[in-house]
Amino acid sequence: MTDFDPRFFQKYAVSDQLLDAHLRNALRDLGIARTSTTPEVKFTFTYNALIKAGITLLAKLGAVRVRSVSGHHVQLLLKMAELLDDQEVADIGNAMRTKRNLDFYGSGQVITGKEAEDYFKFVDRVVREIEPRVRS
Repeated sequence: MTDFDPRFFQKYAVSDQLLDAHLRNALRDLGIARTSTTPEVKFTFTYNALIKAGITLLAKLGAVRVRSVSGHHVQLLLKMAELLDDQEVADIGNAMRTKRNLDFYGSGQVITGKEAEDYFKFVDRVVREIEPRVRS
């Protein structure tokens, strides 16, 4: 199993109920993204679903929670990619994170409908891959 840097991750005991709550939260955000026709809303909830699904995966497979420190989303995405053996999770996830940060902290970032839909399809696949691992 992978090592978890204590600067970004903290060991903890996770219950099945908490895992289920985390997963439901990720699926809820994915559902909001699925039905949204506003690209920025679709993108935001898609990114949130990816991060929440990652939190759930790490809780299940590593019994860790992500610490809220600078760089924690980057580290979460890297660990997700490692655990899923899918480098696209880190690459595309970081592209999403950068767009989100430019929109959030910068002068605004326009998300097109096509971009939002492409990101949604990718995250939907990742979440569907995570879901059975968490439920097992």
